[in-house]
Amino acid sequence: MKQSEVKELSVAELQEELDKSRKAYADLKMAHAVSPLENPIQLRAVRRNIARLATELTKREQQ
Repeated sequence: MKQSEVKELSVAELQEELDKSRKAYADLKMAHAVSPLENPIQLRAVRRNIARLATELTKREQQ
């Protein structure tokens, strides 16, 4: 998800996407621990997506 897409979401949608992304990240980490992922760069992409969503939520709370 790109930053421009994140900015268009409402606060409720941001929170929902953040929860989904955190669950996906936990699942990927567990799968990677059991047997190596075919594409381990997925972990980085999901982690950065979580950071984008969390940053936007924090920015909106401060306004």
